[in-house]
Amino acid sequence: MAPPQGQMKPGRQLAVLAGLFVVLYLLVFFTSGASGSFTDRLHPRLGLDLVGGMRMTLVAQGKTPSAKEMEQARQIIEARVNGTGVTEAEVVTESDKNIVVSIPGSNTADLEDVGQPAQLFFRKVINSAQDVSGALAAATASPSPSASTSASPKPSSSTSASPKPSTSASTGGQGGGAAASATPSASASTSPSAAASPTPSAKALTQEQTATLDEVKKKVGTTVYAAAEALTAPVDVSTDPTAAMQYAKFADLTPAEVAVLPAKIQFNVPQIGCDQLGKRPVGSISDRNSQVVACEDSNKYLLDVSKVAGTDVGSAQAVPPNAQQAEWVVSLKFKGDGQDKWTDLTKEAVNKTGTTCEIKGNEGNCLVAVVLDNKVISAPEIRQVLTSDSTISGSFTSETSADLANKLNYGALPVTFQAEEAQHVTATLGAAQLKAGLLAAGLGMLLVIVYAFFYYRLLGSVIFLSLVLSGLLTFGALVWLGRTMGFTLSLAGMAGFVVSLGVAADSFVIYFERLKDEIREGRAPRSAVQRAWVRARRTIITANTVTVMAAVVLYLFSAGAVKGFAFALGLSTVLDLVVVFLFRHPMMEMFARTKAFMSPRVSGLGRVLQQANEDEADQPRRYRAKEA
Repeated sequence: MAPPQGQMKPGRQLAVLAGLFVVLYLLVFFTSGASGSFTDRLHPRLGLDLVGGMRMTLVAQGKTPSAKEMEQARQIIEARVNGTGVTEAEVVTESDKNIVVSIPGSNTADLEDVGQPAQLFFRKVINSAQDVSGALAAATASPSPSASTSASPKPSSSTSASPKPSTSASTGGQGGGAAASATPSASASTSPSAAASPTPSAKALTQEQTATLDEVKKKVGTTVYAAAEALTAPVDVSTDPTAAMQYAKFADLTPAEVAVLPAKIQFNVPQIGCDQLGKRPVGSISDRNSQVVACEDSNKYLLDVSKVAGTDVGSAQAVPPNAQQAEWVVSLKFKGDGQDKWTDLTKEAVNKTGTTCEIKGNEGNCLVAVVLDNKVISAPEIRQVLTSDSTISGSFTSETSADLANKLNYGALPVTFQAEEAQHVTATLGAAQLKAGLLAAGLGMLLVIVYAFFYYRLLGSVIFLSLVLSGLLTFGALVWLGRTMGFTLSLAGMAGFVVSLGVAADSFVIYFERLKDEIREGRAPRSAVQRAWVRARRTIITANTVTVMAAVVLYLFSAGAVKGFAFALGLSTVLDLVVVFLFRHPMMEMFARTKAFMSPRVSGLGRVLQQANEDEADQPRRYRAKEA
């Protein structure tokens, strides 16, 4: 019988596999993140249960949150931690106010921002003043005529001198920067007209904050506090340097103490500087219905109530430089009635309605500050009413723009958290369990190989080499993925790799038993190899596809260790398919052309080949007997 059409050339598949190995291990040894000796570069990223890691407890501030709020916060924090891939992080709720975050390794950088509120507010700028607290401190320490001169509140002329991010708005994607400009040149207003506008009532203080405020009054003196409360504009130290000296004790307040002061005291007292304001506890200016004070570089801003919040932002995306823009920006799209709120806010800034703004831009319009947590990240002039999406632009890199977009996409936490000091935790399983896991994987592979050589003999070498190549591919992949997407190998992941050995063994059994069936049907071994492959590969692909689909579903609808198990199982199954097509089948084609393959004792086909030879020898005798 003629052999099937489409005979392959084994050398081509083997060459493709060799090229795949070369590319993979070049990535392992020479891509970014690979450092140290060659041995160091082969170390995979291990999970929390094997090597220990860092743990940080986030404590909810204020009143005790509801169970729903805590679960929502836990999910957001977990999404932030795992935002770059499978990290085997543990994010659990502990008691009714704590969330405990644990990550593998000793790098605390990954824990620094996970509990930050990332609350974004758009607030109109009412007034601006230069931070002169440093100059006043120097003048107090060593008074001299020159000190008063250097303390002159003189804001920067433009953001070009200090490359901080600024917002611009796009109108249907045309230009992107025509509607808003960077912070303009402006002088701090000292007129009392800001008091003419009704001031929103300050948020009610908690009992603890009230006690802190009482301590502040005693610390600075009730008379001095009353004088500060009576101020209607920032103290002008350029004309009368001694006028600010009575407020000197405000410079000694801690950021937590500054946070309980009314906004007008924070803004008008010159000794309260941006360093204190920037270090206030998280959530200090999260009340959108109160006026607040925040800084951008050395500029202090008195800000109106928030008309647009981060929750009105539908999505944020880091956009690389292109023909319309020369730098990285973060594109913002509003959702629901958020776009209407944004349009109304820009209309108020352009028409100068609502609360009076004492500082204006180059075209005479009000500024709108973009406030992230306690800091102003941009304060552009709104040049026209904006009815479409916006962008945050400035001196962004790909990393910083992606970080900001990541925070905004995951949303504001429903609860404000204070992070405690990160602590090192030991491995929950340790080195002994790591060795036990590796031993289990090795024993599993050894048993498969022993069975293969005992049952299939020469063909067992194909199984052995296939498993070795599959293991090398899998190991290289997990080392590279650990650097690029944060994949960490835990004991659960190792279990996934062990299970994949059974999947690989199944594909061998399917192929070799199909080969025996072809020989039993009377086909020559060389022809049977090709025919067995054509028929067996459908079953192999189907079986592996089902395993991969199960792993994908498990990965999508699970978390933590189970997620790692699913990822490892899916990865190893896919790589096994690669080895099946690029090594196992070509090697069988090459073996089929050797004399050893035709030997029942050597090939492992045993009785099947012997029975086929006996049937072939008996065929003429049966034919002659029938003829007689």
